[in-house]
This record gives sequence, structure tokens and C-alpha cells, in this order.
Amino acid sequence: MKAKATLVLTVLAVTVTSTLFAQDACTVNASLFTEPAKVKNYEAALPHYAKVVQDCPQYSLAIYQYAVKMFEDLIEKGDKSKITDLENAYNLRMKYYPSKSKTGDILSDIAQIKYDNGIGTKMEQFKAFDDAFKKDEENFKSPKRIYTYFSLAMDLFNEGNKDIQEVFDLYDVITEKIEKEEGYYAGLLTELLDKQESGTTLARKEQDRLEGYEKNVGYYGQIKGSVDAKLGAIADCENLIPLFEKNFEARKTDVAWLKSAAGRLNAKECETPLFFQMVQQLHKLQPSASSAYYLGRLADREGKGSEAINYYNQAVNLETSPGKKADYLFAIAENARKKGTYSTARTNYLKVLELKPSKGICYLRIAEMYAKSSNDCGGSVFEKRAINWKAAEMADKAARVDGSIASTAQAAASSYRQRAPGKSDIFSEGMAGKTITFNCWVGGSVKVPSL
Repeated sequence: MKAKATLVLTVLAVTVTSTLFAQDACTVNASLFTEPAKVKNYEAALPHYAKVVQDCPQYSLAIYQYAVKMFEDLIEKGDKSKITDLENAYNLRMKYYPSKSKTGDILSDIAQIKYDNGIGTKMEQFKAFDDAFKKDEENFKSPKRIYTYFSLAMDLFNEGNKDIQEVFDLYDVITEKIEKEEGYYAGLLTELLDKQESGTTLARKEQDRLEGYEKNVGYYGQIKGSVDAKLGAIADCENLIPLFEKNFEARKTDVAWLKSAAGRLNAKECETPLFFQMVQQLHKLQPSASSAYYLGRLADREGKGSEAINYYNQAVNLETSPGKKADYLFAIAENARKKGTYSTARTNYLKVLELKPSKGICYLRIAEMYAKSSNDCGGSVFEKRAINWKAAEMADKAARVDGSIASTAQAAASSYRQRAPGKSDIFSEGMAGKTITFNCWVGGSVKVPSL
């Protein structure tokens, strides 16, 4: 009995010793890799990487984080053989640390690196991005990768390897994704801008966040413009009309196709009887927010403003998607602006911005209406011209929340400031630093710049 006990204790001791030895070995090997990797001495780190992941694959998430940085650096310096190593490192991370790995981000990063280095055919490259997007759209966020994904689809179409309808379908998905990400950052940016405009000084961290949000809005705005430019001529009326005419009879009972096709013709303002046919058919099959909206557009084109507004209001009431509801409210705002009912127009533009904070055109339209109201918003010439400062503020805001119109908005802001009172006017009127209140539909006030 005593001998058995001794044997058990011996085995236990050997097991514990072996385990401790293995742990110590992992600690040593991991340190030999991570310490030089931390300071980007990849030449010293690389020889120890294979040993760590072979013997201690679950030692630490940091192993894979440093490995990715190391392999990406080596690839950037021209060693394409490390692309496979990078992919393996990512795969091991997803295997051993799935809850701490963003699949969409990882797979799209691999896809982008392969694309940048000319690895694989265009179809293989496209499928890699497509796989990443479909597996984890939520974490497929990089503006560059979003653009590459769509660009490859266009390349395949131009080579005759992808159907035009597939390209249009992907364009709709990609545009929705861009607007979702752009809207997220624009919403955060708007909160800080509103706080700033209320006279509150932002804390250093808030200012840093504001700058970061503004950069992201700009990136997505640029990509949105690039995607539109890439789609280019194939989405012009000259191509859309014959394509949809050819498919109409076969697909006139397909509600999803009708919505997509009518939406595309509407976006390009294509003048064709086909649009009316599509809208009527869509409203017949499935009366909906979109069909009501398109009927409103038709009424607008025919100069039937009141009828158009009724349809637009129906669309707003029926719609559940915030993004689409914003589009319908924008149509109502545009209708009101064109009729000169500026207060109603502004109310609806602001409703749009509540739902889609990145739709900077709303701020630009409000700026335009402010500037046009100068004669109604002041008792003196100075006060009338002062409204342009308020218009410039709105145009500035448009540029900051919507990168796709930033240059246009900045130019508008500059133009409004040039129309506002100059330094000599401010001096001669003794208005420096004073506040002017607007007793018209514009409301609010503006502070005259100090000299």
C-alpha cells in the first residue's frame, strides 16, 4: 500500500514538474518572440514565432497580434512569401480566440493584401471580399476594402464575367453599407458640433474624438463618390432604360426587382414611360412606401405639388426603414423649398438629419434658404447682410458631416462669408462682438466677429 502511494506521488510530481517545465518553456519562447516584436525588431522575432505557435498556440492573444504586424511589415517591404504566414496567423487567432476576433475585418484584410500584391485571379479576389462581407458585414468597415470589393465587381463586369444586374445589386448593398457607417460617425460628430455651437468648450478628449469622427465621415464620403464614379456610365439612363425594358415583361411580378429598377430610374431621373409602368405595377402588386413615393415623384414632375405631398406623406407613414423614411422626408423638404415655404422645408430637412445625420445636403439647403432670406431678416443693411454668417455656419456643418459634398459646401461657406459685412463695415457700425437676433422665420442669432 505504501509502495502504491509512493508511486502515485512520484507520477504526480513528474506530471506537475513536466507541466511547469512546459509552461516555463512557453514563457521563454513567447518572450523571445514578443520582446523584439514589441520594438519592431522583426528580424530577431521571426525565428522564434514558429516554435511558439507550434508548442504553445494558446499562450496569448498577443502572439497573433504581434505576428500580424510583423508579417504585414515584411509583406509591405516586398516579401510576398509572408502572405501565407499572415493568413495562417489570422486563422490560428480565429481558431483559438474566436470571441476576440472580428471575422469581417480579418478576412477583408487578407483579401486586400492579396489584391494589393496581385495574388490570385480577379474572380478569386472578388470571392475573398464577398466571403468576408457575407460572413461578417458588421465588421467589414474599412473604406478602402469596401471600394476594392465593388471595384473588382465592376472589373469582372467589364471583362464579361459578371452580369450587370449583379453589379447593380451589389452597388445597392455597398451604398447602404457606406451610408450606415457614414451616418454612425456623422451622428457622433453632430452631437459634439451641437455642443460646441451651444457655447460649450469641448474637453481635450472630446476634441480628439471630434477630429476622429470628422476624418471618418470624410473617408466614407470619398469612397461613396468613388463608388458612384466607378459605376459610371453603365448606370446612365441610356443603359438602364433598354436593360429594364428587356426584362420588364419577365419580371413585372417580381416586387423586389420592380423596387430596385424603379429606384434606379428615379435616382437618375430617367424620362421614360417605363418608369410610370413600373410604379403602377408596383403599387398594384404591393402598395407600399416606395410605390407611394414614386407616385409622388411622378406627380412632382407633372407640376402637381399638392398631390405629390400627399403621396410623400403616405410614404413617410408607411416606411419603417429610417434611411428610406429620411429620403421621403427629403422629398417633402425639397418640394416645400421650391415653393418658397422655407420654414416648412427646414423643419423637414432637420427631420431628415435626425434619421440620417450624414446627409449634409440638408444643411446646405438650409444655408441657401437663409442667404435668400436676407431682405426679410433685418432692419438695416448690416443686419440683412449678417444673415450670411448664419448661412456660412450651416454650410460649414454640411462640409463636416458629409465628405461627399465637402468641397461644394466649403465653397458655399466662403461665398456666404464674402457677402457678410466686412471689417470696415463692422468697425463703422460699431458692431464688433455684438449679437444680432433674427426676427423672421430663420430665428436664432449670430455673433458679429470681433476685430
